Amino acid sequence: MKDSLLLKNIFCLQTSFDKEAYKGADLLVVGNKVSKIAPTGGLVAEEGVRVIDCSHHVVIPGLVNTHHHFYQTLTRNHPAVQDAKLFDWLKFLYDVWKYVDDEAIYYSSMLAMAELMKTGCTLTTDHHYLYPRSFTGDLMGLQFKAADQLGMRFSPTRGSMSLSKKDGGLPPDSVVQTSEEILSDSERCIKTYHDPAPDAMHKIALAPCSPFSVTKSLMKDTAALARKYGVRLHTHLCETADEADFCQEMYGMRPVALMQECDLIGDDVFYAHGIHFNDEELKILQETGSHIAHCPSSNMRLGSGICRAKEMLEMGINVGIAVDGSASNDSSDMLAEVRMALLLQRVRYGSDGLTAKQAFTMATENGAKMLNFGSVGRLDEGWAADMAIFDVSTIPYAGSQSDPVASLLFCGSDHNTDYTIINGKVVVDHGQLVGYDEKKLADKANAISRKLMDKAARKESV
Repeated sequence: MKDSLLLKNIFCLQTSFDKEAYKGADLLVVGNKVSKIAPTGGLVAEEGVRVIDCSHHVVIPGLVNTHHHFYQTLTRNHPAVQDAKLFDWLKFLYDVWKYVDDEAIYYSSMLAMAELMKTGCTLTTDHHYLYPRSFTGDLMGLQFKAADQLGMRFSPTRGSMSLSKKDGGLPPDSVVQTSEEILSDSERCIKTYHDPAPDAMHKIALAPCSPFSVTKSLMKDTAALARKYGVRLHTHLCETADEADFCQEMYGMRPVALMQECDLIGDDVFYAHGIHFNDEELKILQETGSHIAHCPSSNMRLGSGICRAKEMLEMGINVGIAVDGSASNDSSDMLAEVRMALLLQRVRYGSDGLTAKQAFTMATENGAKMLNFGSVGRLDEGWAADMAIFDVSTIPYAGSQSDPVASLLFCGSDHNTDYTIINGKVVVDHGQLVGYDEKKLADKANAISRKLMDKAARKESV
């Protein structure tokens, strides 16, 4: 059977997190779908089928990352902003990011996706809103090229900024665009790259960066354009108390009221962070069906606060998990992010604030729903063959096999998969990236990072 895989003797298979795990199973992949699941020994490999022995492994649905900024992988851990709050952090880094070029976009995208894939992520978005005036290429095209090189299921957002420092915003003039430029290219990206299929490898969403970096009219026009083509909408919202103050000062209303006025709210909209909603705003999110991408590590790193994810879930608000940009996390370790979501809710709500099953559901089905993917996020027959496979026979997991799936969050010191499978293809094989040489990628990213830092330093010293 061509293009088939058989996972044999799976130690523990979690098909979805509303079901009990299989202790001993075989799973057959045909093409890009899960074809059959049976108890161990129930499936026999036909000629030409690759067999992977999973007798020491936990197999789970692939994780879904609902918010990121890939280009920020090139400016991780900068000493000047290691202890900065969001607005100060942004002001400093914009003067580095304004030198981003096509090479930086391509390799930072590869770097972010490689790290995500190696830590169990099979579907990701990216919020790219930075368009330097010097950049004249097809930015979204470069990102899709990187995704295809590695085999990632990818739904980036065509982000935007139209308010620079001279307009009362934060970014320099050189990285913002006019509303006309933004809307024209947004429509081009949808027409060129968006696939509405429920298990597409490519989708597009539209994403004004934040209430403090775009005009109200652009938010309205972007919402109308997205709905014309049936694509998702995204923005940062209520990440910091400063943002709420900014909206009150600039628009005379809180952020959620602004979203309502701009039609940027509803079941086709997902917000990053969502920390500082009040009770009334949570009810509005519930009523409108709006989604939240929870970014625990970034929120801790910047001291922004704790998202009320437990309360949101209890209200029926769809909450996913995201690593956020790699200059505020500062990694793209997806399994670690699920662990952080689990633990951070317990800081706020107590030892049962969030269960392992709830955390994993947020990171799989909830995320797929948020990004508008059907038949993705579970390992049922007929669903997309996206899965993360972890070896739990090693020392960090010893003694934890009373619940092998939860051990991935409560135990372990290495979050890398043994195998990652996306759309039926092995993209991480025996712990190694298949689509690109890992050492070459790391070396290239370091070289580009140094070039960006040197340019910014030279400009600052003039």
